Amino acid sequence: MRTFIGGVLTALAAGALVAQGTLSAGAAEPSVPDTAARVGHLPTKIDGGAWASGHVQGVAVDRRKGFMYFSFTNLLVKTDLSGKPVGSVSGFTGHLGDLDFNEKDGRVYGSLEYKSAKAFYIAIIDVDRITRTGMDARTTDMVSTVYLKEVVADYTADMNGDGKFDGDTANTPDHRYGCSGIDGVSFGPDLDNGRAGRHGRQQLTVAYGVYSNTTRKDNDHQVLLQYDVRDWRKYERPLPESAPHTSGPGRVDGKFFVFTGNTRYGVQNLEYDAAKGNWLMAVYKGAKPQFPNYSLFIVAGAKRPVNGPITGQPEPERGKLLSLLPKGLHHAPSNTYGWESGGQYGLVALGGSRYYLTEAGTVQKDGVTKQTAVSLLHRWTSRPPTPFKRIGG
Repeated sequence: MRTFIGGVLTALAAGALVAQGTLSAGAAEPSVPDTAARVGHLPTKIDGGAWASGHVQGVAVDRRKGFMYFSFTNLLVKTDLSGKPVGSVSGFTGHLGDLDFNEKDGRVYGSLEYKSAKAFYIAIIDVDRITRTGMDARTTDMVSTVYLKEVVADYTADMNGDGKFDGDTANTPDHRYGCSGIDGVSFGPDLDNGRAGRHGRQQLTVAYGVYSNTTRKDNDHQVLLQYDVRDWRKYERPLPESAPHTSGPGRVDGKFFVFTGNTRYGVQNLEYDAAKGNWLMAVYKGAKPQFPNYSLFIVAGAKRPVNGPITGQPEPERGKLLSLLPKGLHHAPSNTYGWESGGQYGLVALGGSRYYLTEAGTVQKDGVTKQTAVSLLHRWTSRPPTPFKRIGG
C-alpha cells in the first residue's frame, strides 16, 4: 500500500531523556494533568536518519529502555533517543506499515501486507535482539507473524458477483467497504466500553486501508478491528515468504465503523491518546466533493458505539458505529468533524498535550536517493483548522 503511516509514541521517562541528552476557534480543550516524570524533558526533534529504503511508515518507542523504532516500508530501524542508529532489520518483502510498542511483552507490532498473495498479517518483532545494522528478518527468528482472516475476507470480497477477484485496484466494485488492506495500528482500550474501558485490558486496534473511489457509496467509513493479543503466541509463525501461512484468530474481538467520508488509503496513522481518552486518525484527504475531506479525525473514546446502519452498502447492513469528537471544523451537510493537520507520516501522543508529528523526506547521497524521517515536538492548541503548534526549532 502506497501510504505514509505513523505509530504510537508514549511518554518517555525523564531520566532516560536526560541521559540521552465549525467550533469556537479560541476554545481550549481541557487536558489531563501530567507529572514531569510522565512527560519528561521531551526532545524537540528525533531524527530517524536517511536510508536506502521505502518511505517512512510509522514509529514506536520503548519508553523504559529509551529506544525508538522507525518503519521504512521494507526496513525497520532502531535508534536511541538522540537518533543514533543502534540497528536495522531488512528483508521485509511485504509492506511493513504502522508500528506500536506493546508494553506488556516488550515487542513492536506492525501491519504487514502481501497483497499479491492476498495475505495480511501483524508482524511482531523481538526488538531487544536488534543489536546491529544489516540484520535480515528472513534469516533470523526475531520476526513472527499472525494472519488476519477478517481483513482477507473483506479485501477479497466479490461484491459484484462475477466470480473473480479483481486484484489490487480501486477501479472495481469489489473489496467490501473499499478495503485495500491494513494501515494504522495502536494499542488501546476496548472500544465497546467507552469511558469505562479506559483502565481495562488493552487491545490491539487495526485500521483498514480504504481505496479512493469517488463512484461508489459503500466506502465512506473507516473500519477498526480489535484483537485481544494475550494468547497470540499460539498463532505466531515465521515471516512468510514463499508460502504465506494462515495461522491467526478465527474471529475479531470487535469490529467498528467511523463515518468520515471516503479517504485515500484510509487511516494512515492510528493513535490512542491515553491522556484524553480519544483515538486520533490521520488520513490522506479524500476526493468526494460532498465531504469536507479533512486530514485528521478524532474518535470520541468516551462514547460507547451504537448499533446502526452502515450507510451505502449494496445490501442493508448494521454494525457498531463510533462517534467523531464534536470539536474542530464542522461540515453540517455530512455532519462530520475534523481538522486540517499533519500526522500522516507519524503522529504520537505523549501526554500533557504534547505530540510528535513525523515528517518524511528524501536526500541524495553519493547518487542514491535515501528516505528520511524526523519527529518534531508539538503542542495541542485545539484551535481549528490546524490544532498543533510546533515547540522549539
